[in-house]
Amino acid sequence: MRTFANIQELKDGVGETFGPTEWRTITQDRVNLFADATDDHQWIHVDAERAKEGPFGGTIAHGYLSLSLLPSFMFELIRVEGIQMGVNFGLNKVRFPRPVPVGSRVRAVAELTSVKGTPAGYLSALKMTIEVEGERRPACVAETLSLYVPAE
Repeated sequence: MRTFANIQELKDGVGETFGPTEWRTITQDRVNLFADATDDHQWIHVDAERAKEGPFGGTIAHGYLSLSLLPSFMFELIRVEGIQMGVNFGLNKVRFPRPVPVGSRVRAVAELTSVKGTPAGYLSALKMTIEVEGERRPACVAETLSLYVPAE
């Protein structure tokens, strides 16, 4: 984990890469719970028998499940101190280049691409890439935006 002592150190860190995180196994149980939480019960995610005959040879995680792992991955990768608070500000340019088969393991790497001052605080952009073990193409690439309010 990379710890930044303050906003200036974060600004100086633009261009740095972080990670990888620890591997996480994507289980059918996790996929089913996500399906319940989002009301997305498409058979390629939850019907293991039918999915065996489908295009992926088994069930796959929802793309948005992969995306939902980003905050926990971020907590493994960077920490900013000397702030009053940090909040999720949104996402830019999210892509899902490949599916995540149930039973596979994923992890993340990140690159700090910008930190800009705004009237509300400092907006950082972190390009996050979720890798699937043994695969060349990533499962998800997204630019996460975080707003940091400096301590007074």
